[in-house]
Amino acid sequence: MAIIDTIRKKLVNKEYEFTIPHFFEEMANDNITFTDIEKVIAIGKIRKKFTRDPRGTRYEVVGNIDNRKIAVICRIKSTGNLLLITTYILE
Repeated sequence: MAIIDTIRKKLVNKEYEFTIPHFFEEMANDNITFTDIEKVIAIGKIRKKFTRDPRGTRYEVVGNIDNRKIAVICRIKSTGNLLLITTYILE
């Protein structure tokens, strides 16, 4: 299974966690809703893969929602849960 499919499945199955409060602060800063996050992951593509983090590979998932290009940085934790790390608008 492709990693984007794994990420999507974990979101749908509610097998996720957040970096608190960072993730929510960034959502608020860019006026992004959790519905936007769900849509980005559902339709988006992995644009970047960050492999040098000792905590595990991170993925930048990017999608266009309501004329905004939104990015979500996430990783699969050793527990198996999806960790939603941050989100932002790409200019």
